[in-house]
Amino acid sequence: MSDQSPTDQSTDTPGNSAAEPREKSLLEVTLSGAISLAKNGKNYDQATEQFEALLAQLKKESPESATLLNQLWKEYISVQRSAMFYESLSDAEAGLSEKMAQSNIQLKQNYMRLIQEQ
Repeated sequence: MSDQSPTDQSTDTPGNSAAEPREKSLLEVTLSGAISLAKNGKNYDQATEQFEALLAQLKKESPESATLLNQLWKEYISVQRSAMFYESLSDAEAGLSEKMAQSNIQLKQNYMRLIQEQ
């Protein structure tokens, strides 16, 4: 049973800041670091290496939790890669749209010159 009163329990949930911030465990810090590294696609190898170290430690303490965390990690990496792909696709589309707009303006200007010359 928790030694916190019912009103204190609301500040202990993730996302809420407690009056006294608790110290993060080594596993939490390692996971946070791996997530931060994975946000940049160039660091996937480093992120995976850091996560594998965390997973090895967690397997010793709680094999079932390690299995679940591994599944979540794979999904997270998949989502990150998808996001990067769609971001690059969006950038390419924006570049093409800009070129098409410039080309359209150039065509209109050429058409106006042609009309004026006649």
